[in-house]
Amino acid sequence: MLIETETTPNPATLKFLPGRTVMEAGTRDFATPEEAEASPLAETLFGLCDVTGVFFGKDFVSVTAAPGVDWVQLKPDVLATMLDHFSANMPLFKPGTAAGINVPGEETEFADNPEDADIIAQIRDLIDTRVRPAVANDGGDIVYRGFDQGKVYLQMQGACSGCPSSTATLKNGIEQLLKYYVPEVTEVRAV
Repeated sequence: MLIETETTPNPATLKFLPGRTVMEAGTRDFATPEEAEASPLAETLFGLCDVTGVFFGKDFVSVTAAPGVDWVQLKPDVLATMLDHFSANMPLFKPGTAAGINVPGEETEFADNPEDADIIAQIRDLIDTRVRPAVANDGGDIVYRGFDQGKVYLQMQGACSGCPSSTATLKNGIEQLLKYYVPEVTEVRAV
């Protein structure tokens, strides 16, 4: 099995491509070792001690290294961990009872005004068809969190979370795209 790697705009994050589907649907972001306990792979990666973030996409895993960590030293350990996991066809998530399932909260979700339903549908469609595929190419994801009085609230995940160029991506890319196609949009903010 060959696992390819790609750099991302975030120098602390590498994108690993195992050549197979990682997540059948959706994405999953692990920002702490406690969150990673739901996944044997994420838990093992955090166990390397120099890992501060793991993100599962459709066909990739993005891994974020701690500040000051040299990827030359960390990359072989991450590759070995992933090779062991995917070669053994281990499950991505631990089985559990309904009591053991922990779905990350949407604490930064904004209540959308029903009068804005058409605008929100346009925003969501643009994000899903134009923005998310491009962001996934960079090893991350972007999640719609709300629309309020012209402002669109988005959450960056994976390689995009904490990336030095994420502000430029939001303002120069996503904000301009949304303003062009949806004139009601006046600003895009990260949450």
